[in-house]
Amino acid sequence: MKKIFSGSLGLVCAGLLLLSTSAQAQNNVGKSGNDLLGRGARRVITTAVPFLSITPDARAGGMGDAGVATTSDANCLHWNPAKLAFLENAYGFSASYTPWLRALVPDISLSYLSGYYKIDNLSGFGAALRYFSLGDIQFTDNYGNDLRTYRPNEFSTDLGYARKLSDNFSIGVAGRFVYSDLAGKVTLNGTTQTKPAIGFGGDISGYYKTKGHVNEYKTDLGLGFNISNMGPKVTYTNETQRDFIPINMRIGGYYNIHIDEFNELAFALDFNKLLVPTQPVYSLDSLGNRIPVAGKPGEFEIAHGKNPKVPVIQGMLQSFGDAPDGFSEEISEINTSFGMEYWYDRQFAGRLGYFYEAPTKGNRQYLTLGASVKYNILQFDFAYLVSTNSTTTISRNPLDNTLRFTLQFNFAQKGKGKKATTPVVTPDGQ
Repeated sequence: MKKIFSGSLGLVCAGLLLLSTSAQAQNNVGKSGNDLLGRGARRVITTAVPFLSITPDARAGGMGDAGVATTSDANCLHWNPAKLAFLENAYGFSASYTPWLRALVPDISLSYLSGYYKIDNLSGFGAALRYFSLGDIQFTDNYGNDLRTYRPNEFSTDLGYARKLSDNFSIGVAGRFVYSDLAGKVTLNGTTQTKPAIGFGGDISGYYKTKGHVNEYKTDLGLGFNISNMGPKVTYTNETQRDFIPINMRIGGYYNIHIDEFNELAFALDFNKLLVPTQPVYSLDSLGNRIPVAGKPGEFEIAHGKNPKVPVIQGMLQSFGDAPDGFSEEISEINTSFGMEYWYDRQFAGRLGYFYEAPTKGNRQYLTLGASVKYNILQFDFAYLVSTNSTTTISRNPLDNTLRFTLQFNFAQKGKGKKATTPVVTPDGQ
């Protein structure tokens, strides 16, 4: 029987799952008294292809992973496709690079390419490519003999479209193809055959943007939502068991204050929830083993919560009320992202952010820092992350003390991307 050498792959997968609120499955929750009652248990929501949830760009990465309602840029297809309709330039693109587990391995990274084109003043189109390389993994047999070296990888391709329904509100949609090859083709236990997972997902989103005044200060307000990765379950084997992809709901707001001609200060706040079933608490016998359901192979009696093996639409709806510990646990499944952004003369920016996830749902808590330099059509962003929750290895973020980079190009074109303005003559003739 073949197996995958677990050293590098284990670190990579653990880090990927931890960052995407999909840490190792908690299917065996419930061997302590507290867990049996559904209280105090660690139930991290699990999905396949969690790389789709990783923040791809350095601007949002410097703002605590907040981005659903921030001003539009070349990376808005990931955060909110509806923002494509509010892009000011005619077309542009962005390239981002994120090292992964940099302190442990040198060859794991996430790369992201994104571009857009304004069709007219009411609509826009976007496309993106995300590639996650997991480095070289050594395959061995049961006796430790080398079989081959393999390079697991995952990628997705996105297409999105947005249109304004009014001067202040737009809707957007996006489609996504996902390919995840973690082990190639390997036979396990003599019967189970591994294979790449192939999936599809769709996004639906909305964005509201308006301008106002507070005393003598001009302000910008943005509100947004995005339900992303709505698609069928995927599998890595020839077995019938399939897993949810990270279907996700994100809502948030953005508020920008124009202090004077040169200075702007903005605040962003996002709330994020996976629309995926929570693992229940199973009934156990006197030996601590699950109790099978008669006549249903693979099914076990549930003490608290709901059966997670349901169709996709049912699972999305069920995710709002299936936590074994009730309403308090449902609230703990909502992650919070907060960010601040300061611009000077629209050329230099500084950013600060914080991300919080409940200890029982992944325990990701970290501070982020970021900055930008903009010159003409070129903008260079970078971000840095520092974990704040714990110094223990299991709670460390795979991006801890890692510098991320984004390079953006935005091109203006006459007649594209901006509305023509009509001169206004005031009573004094000015």
